[in-house]
Amino acid sequence: MKSNVGGIDRFLRISVGIILVALAATGTVGAWGWVGLLPLATGLIGWCPPYNLLGINTCKNKNV
Repeated sequence: MKSNVGGIDRFLRISVGIILVALAATGTVGAWGWVGLLPLATGLIGWCPPYNLLGINTCKNKNV
């Protein structure tokens, strides 16, 4: 798996993921908040399956 999620993209995914999971865990939002696990995981891993299918790459280093 080559990395296809760049720095700013990763930061935003991790931030949004943490916020959504925290809100879901505290009961502030409904169960849909657990969807935040998806951007959190893709941000931590650095690879996004839909990006791969669509040919999108926000990573500056294309060889990683």
